[in-house]
Amino acid sequence: MPTASTSAAASRGFPLVVLAALCWGTSGVSGRIVADRTDLGPLDIAWHRMAIGAAVLLTGYLLTRRRRTSPAVPLTRPVAVRLTLVAAGLAAYQLAYFAAVATAGVSVATLVALGLAPLLIALGTAALGHGRPDRATLVALAAALTGLVMLVGLTAGASAGTAVLLGALLACGSALGYAVVTLAGGDVPAGVPVTLAGFAGGALLLTPVALAVGLRLTTEPVALATLLYLGAVPSAAAYALFFRGLKTVPGAVAGIVTLLEPVTATVLATVFLGERLPLGALAGGLLVLAAVAGLYLRRPALAEQETAAEPHA
Repeated sequence: MPTASTSAAASRGFPLVVLAALCWGTSGVSGRIVADRTDLGPLDIAWHRMAIGAAVLLTGYLLTRRRRTSPAVPLTRPVAVRLTLVAAGLAAYQLAYFAAVATAGVSVATLVALGLAPLLIALGTAALGHGRPDRATLVALAAALTGLVMLVGLTAGASAGTAVLLGALLACGSALGYAVVTLAGGDVPAGVPVTLAGFAGGALLLTPVALAVGLRLTTEPVALATLLYLGAVPSAAAYALFFRGLKTVPGAVAGIVTLLEPVTATVLATVFLGERLPLGALAGGLLVLAAVAGLYLRRPALAEQETAAEPHA
């Protein structure tokens, strides 16, 4: 039987993942604003997001260091490998995502990337021996992916040419990076600053590449403010919420919940960038929201299943 503390933790974790997804939904529009106002490319924007996010997270870590009472967690080899995978996944995800946005637009890039991610996460979870997703999760996954197919098909239906295909392929690479982050970050022991390690490591991985290509900076006020927002809110704050939520929310469920990101991104792109959202695409977005709502209503049962699967002393 699940304890009261287990149910409470699961209830807290789910909204954290939802809030993180909503924050992430502003990333594509933010990147597009920077690209439109400056000569910064996808690599430059991705590097700024990782570097600013790492700086914000490091500042927060240092300011709260004295308040933490939990003992330090030893950096074992398995933990180090997981943190390395998180850093590499974050770097690849950001770079591929902003490249897809520049090629195919915010809506298509975000919908493909985050639509494919839950399937990759579910397959990865099964491959790692964590068991198959339960029936409710599979139904929610099918409903959410159906909604995303409607969104992608109707939103991108008027587009043609190699740009859409290239953007979709880049978005697939972004989905793979996101899946790696979710699967690797979910089992990092509590007390390890996984978000800080991921962003700092990702920034270090992108730095030599950016310098070799020719890193570009900007002083344009709106672009600079947008980059600071991009690094602080949908990066540092959102990923901190996400990894905290992952402590009590199964990876497959978290992957479906984060489908709120492409819905948010599509709406923002429609309002601020003029990317049209047909009525049928709106129905697809509502289907995604229904899948997430179903998971939220199911969270007590999911918590019970997770607790029942744990070994008892």
